[in-house]
Amino acid sequence: MAFTREQLEEFKDATVPDLIGEDVKLLFVGINPGLWTAATQTHFCHPSNRFYPGLRRAGFIDWDVDTSVGITDEQRQDFVGRGMGITNLVSRATVRASELGPAELRAGGERLVETAEKVKPRVVAVAGVTAYRTAFGESKAAMGKQESWGRSGQLWVIPNPSGLNAHETIDSLADWFRRVAEEAGLP
Repeated sequence: MAFTREQLEEFKDATVPDLIGEDVKLLFVGINPGLWTAATQTHFCHPSNRFYPGLRRAGFIDWDVDTSVGITDEQRQDFVGRGMGITNLVSRATVRASELGPAELRAGGERLVETAEKVKPRVVAVAGVTAYRTAFGESKAAMGKQESWGRSGQLWVIPNPSGLNAHETIDSLADWFRRVAEEAGLP
């Protein structure tokens, strides 16, 4: 099933609940949900997004996501059962992340700190260096481990898996996912 532009517009400003289990070792952080993600209530669910294909290539899931309906309850349980979770810097859905203002991203950074302090993952992996720079006031931040985190666990900036990020492939994303998963102690 494909959504029409009109159907997707109905999801502007909708939210997608965090996907966080009881024992999160690796917390992935998106910028904000897109309209397709909001429509399916599944993080990173747009057909061009390489998040789930990258995780599969890295060996952390053994299933595909039907992007027309999102992940199943069984897949959600499998995901969190493997010690992974997902949240966003900003919870409201937009057509593009560029619609978010700096103040909204900074507030999202504060929310992420609160979430990380509550769930205590070993690794927080923010997908998108530009959003990270704005959210945390780190204008020179680069991809990789962030020494300025200063909290329990580690914070990494990893590539955004969006299909709009032409610099990354499923293989390169899988490499990043393996790195942060190893740091988080995932098998």
